[in-house]
Amino acid sequence: MTTPILLPRRSALRGSATMVGAAFLLAGVLGFVPGVTIGYDRLTFAGHDSGALLLGLFQVSMVHNLVHLAFGVAGLMLARTFNGARGFLLGGGAIYLSLWLYGRLIEQDSPADFVPLNTADNRLHLLLGATMIALGLLTGRRSRKP
Repeated sequence: MTTPILLPRRSALRGSATMVGAAFLLAGVLGFVPGVTIGYDRLTFAGHDSGALLLGLFQVSMVHNLVHLAFGVAGLMLARTFNGARGFLLGGGAIYLSLWLYGRLIEQDSPADFVPLNTADNRLHLLLGATMIALGLLTGRRSRKP
C-alpha cells in the first residue's frame, strides 16, 4: 500500500489571493497575444490613444499589460503567507476601487486618461475591487483553535 502525499493545507484566503494573482498574470500575458487582443497593431506603449482591446472589450496598452503582469506576480508572491494574501486582496481591492473612481471622474480620451480606460475597464475595476475586498474580509478571518 502506498502512502498518500500530504500537501500543506492552504487557507481559503491564500487560495483566493493565488487565484486572483494568477488571473492578473493571465490577463497581462493575453494582452500581448494578437487575436486575443483585438487591434493588436494599434497597441501603444502608454496613453489613452491605444486602439488595442483585450478580448475585444478592455482597452489596453503595453504599460497596462505590464502592470497586470507585475500585479499578478505580486499576488502570487504575497499569497505565500496569510498576512501577505490578506494585504494583497484588501490593498489591491482598494487600488482597483480607486482606479474605478478615477475612471468615472476623468473624461475618456483626455490626457488625464493615461491608463487607458474605457467603460468596460471601469466596470471591471469596480467588480475586481469589490470582489478582492470581499474575499479579503470574508476569507481573512483566522480560525480560533481551542
